[in-house]
Amino acid sequence: MIKDILALPNDSTKKTVAVATALCLICSILVSAAAVLLKPQQEYNKALDKRRNILEIAGLMEPGRSVDELFKQIETRVVDLQTGDYVDGGNSAAYDQRKAAKDPAQSTSLSREQDIASIKRRADRALVYLVRDGEEIDTYILPVHGYGLWSTLYGFLALEADGRTVAGFGFYEHAETPGLGGEVDNPSWRGLWPGKQLFDENGELVISIVKGVVGPDTPDAEYKVDALAGATLTSRGVENLLRFWLGEQGFGSYLDNIEREGGEA
Repeated sequence: MIKDILALPNDSTKKTVAVATALCLICSILVSAAAVLLKPQQEYNKALDKRRNILEIAGLMEPGRSVDELFKQIETRVVDLQTGDYVDGGNSAAYDQRKAAKDPAQSTSLSREQDIASIKRRADRALVYLVRDGEEIDTYILPVHGYGLWSTLYGFLALEADGRTVAGFGFYEHAETPGLGGEVDNPSWRGLWPGKQLFDENGELVISIVKGVVGPDTPDAEYKVDALAGATLTSRGVENLLRFWLGEQGFGSYLDNIEREGGEA
């Protein structure tokens, strides 16, 4: 049959269709095979990038040392968001918080009043990353996400041992406008966060993103961060996602445990 098709004149419609179909079939097989063969490497690269961001936000990146080597100093745990307790025996390596959020059996649907971060569903359990100094926990790293202007922003918030002071904050995935909302990636803006206080003396969540420049003489400067220039909705989205994840629907119970137990949940 193949010989019969090849024997046809080059301007034959039947030959043209047959050749085009064969090429499409071969290309589809090659693309599918490449996708299957490269998937493990893609998954590894994705996990590597996530680890790199965790290390950067925690201030643990060191030139000349591999991400995998540095990440060994970080302990990964699974937390029950309702109680704020660690899940004993929780397989943190296998737990996918994003997938869990889409599964009604592993997540909670949020009402409009609760969903200030515009995420619709929240996984019942979350991963947290702990950095220890000897036996004591030095840094808590919490995954956070919420909607900005055009996209859901995924990032990490690093807290000092008291669970109230920001050690680092940044995003590793979003689709905000470059030069505007995309400035959440700007090292200068990320550098404004370390040292900021999330809660006041009464334990109220008061961190806010404000227009203008927050200077040493700004009232309550320790609770304020400059908004992104020209990106009001992205700035508001960042503030909303922080308020969500630091509140009772997010890591509120976990942070209460940290405070109650003197800096170690």
